Amino acid sequence: MTGLKETRHQSLSEFFTILQHVFAQLVQAVERINSSPHSKHQVENRVVEAGRLKKTGKESISYLTKRPQLLVQDDKLGFIPMNGQRYYPSHAIETKRHVDYDTNENRFIRWVLLRIASKLKDLKTRLTEKGRLKDPLLARKLNDMQSQLQRLLKLDFLNVKEMRQLSVSLVLQMAPGYREVYRNYLMLMKGLSIQSDLFRLSMKDLAQLYEYWCFLKIHDLLSRKYELLKQDIIKVNRTGVFVTLDKSQKARMVYRNPRNGEIFTLYYNTLPSGEQTPTISQRPDNVLTLKKNDSDAEYKYIFDAKYRLNPAYEGTPYRRDYKLPGPEESDINTMHRYRDAIVYAEGSGKELERSMFGAYVLFPYHNEEQYQEHKFYKSIELINVGALPFLPGSTKLMEAFLDEIIMDSPEKAYERSARPRGTKNYYENKLIGKNVLVGSLREVQQLDDALQLKFYHVPLENISDHKLLTQLEYVALYQSIKKFEPRGETGIHWYGKIVDWKVIRRKEITERPARPGTEEKLYVKFTVSEWVKRDKPIIPGGRGIYTLLYTSKYVFDRALEIAELKLETEEDLRAWREQRRLGPVTVELDHEQVDLASRVLGVGRLSST
Repeated sequence: MTGLKETRHQSLSEFFTILQHVFAQLVQAVERINSSPHSKHQVENRVVEAGRLKKTGKESISYLTKRPQLLVQDDKLGFIPMNGQRYYPSHAIETKRHVDYDTNENRFIRWVLLRIASKLKDLKTRLTEKGRLKDPLLARKLNDMQSQLQRLLKLDFLNVKEMRQLSVSLVLQMAPGYREVYRNYLMLMKGLSIQSDLFRLSMKDLAQLYEYWCFLKIHDLLSRKYELLKQDIIKVNRTGVFVTLDKSQKARMVYRNPRNGEIFTLYYNTLPSGEQTPTISQRPDNVLTLKKNDSDAEYKYIFDAKYRLNPAYEGTPYRRDYKLPGPEESDINTMHRYRDAIVYAEGSGKELERSMFGAYVLFPYHNEEQYQEHKFYKSIELINVGALPFLPGSTKLMEAFLDEIIMDSPEKAYERSARPRGTKNYYENKLIGKNVLVGSLREVQQLDDALQLKFYHVPLENISDHKLLTQLEYVALYQSIKKFEPRGETGIHWYGKIVDWKVIRRKEITERPARPGTEEKLYVKFTVSEWVKRDKPIIPGGRGIYTLLYTSKYVFDRALEIAELKLETEEDLRAWREQRRLGPVTVELDHEQVDLASRVLGVGRLSST
């Protein structure tokens, strides 16, 4: 059902399809050339002794005329008379003629076979990498072709030099065998076109075609960098190939990020599973769902195609408000509606949550550089609602934005979306992350060195979860009762903001001498900008810290005893905050060492006694 067509970008599938059709003819043509290859006669002249000379010619006369020293006088054996004497040459030119197959035409034949062998090798490698070389018939066919090519390349007439340029001679055009190879070569350079009614195209509305194109182009941009795992756009049955992309159908493309293994899905004309609209049904054109590592939430973004452009003519309200051409205001309002109306519930009876993190209009506009000054482009960064120009020649902004949201961390993805007023203060009053490390000190001198040199070090083995290193922002120093009570300073007095940290061996920390046997152990060295002394120290309260513990800056700033730094659950935090409003609080733990305690036994007010 296909025919040949001119193409600049031939795929390996097209090449292999054409090669299967012409390979037998190609092999037969090369074998026919082998029976009578094109050649040229080469004349070789060399200087030999006269006694070994078999055949000579005029070349010897010219050679001896310029070299009289090669003539030997001998009146008996000489046969060249000169000045009454006879001479014979000691050396002369011997002429040999032989057949040479190193012609441009034979070089071309060898180049064609090598090029085919290289493409077959590339095809085999690509299929193996994708795990698709499981068809025994296909594998056998590729191996047979490669064996045939290697056999042909060993023919004597193909023992020639590399082809430097292609000149189409009469031999390539008319000589038996050569003309067949040349014709097959021209066919192998072409692509394939559908020549039957395999695809039946009907008239489509231009806006609907733009909607189709937006989905397919988003897929194209994603498939260039990410691995396609699953698709249901193109379906195959016994009657042929069918494209199911239309307004009444749903499509889904599943990809995998090769860098980190994250899975994300592009939906067309449907909402992801679990999404609902309690009021009016919403159906955006394209929804991109991202599932990020280390996060249970899914981050969903709407890309809605709108084939409408406001040209912002002089004197119009749009020109006055936005200065530049862009999407219609009503389309931006639709994005606000999509983002707010589509919600998600994890199960029956669960609280509904807004699930769309961003919504964007895709509209036909070509000048991407100019559009970056538009209000609806800048609004994407502010509230994650806006518009992006999208045309066949204008896809850079869209491609960059897709890469950005795919590579976002879960925290950054969450921060992109606009939140209700008061959210920041609300979450500041929650235990949202442990960004403070509280470490113990082995001796008094370690405190003096740390304060003077602005650093703190701790064995890497004491940090159970290395991921915590990336979220730490502060380090605090705990001064135990046993070592620091004589100085009158116990508890936590000093803390500093971390400006750098690195994992190194103990012997590389030269600020303090290493204990014997620890030189090769891995340590984490924290560098702080400056040490800050608390107005009120966090007192031990009868407890201590054995190695180190983690807490949040919110709890650290408000704690009065080190046991309060162990608060980890939302319930304990809420109880602690409520009790603190009424007076001093006691936190009961299941171990005297706060960092070794496994749970909080209770939170209550201190008695008046």
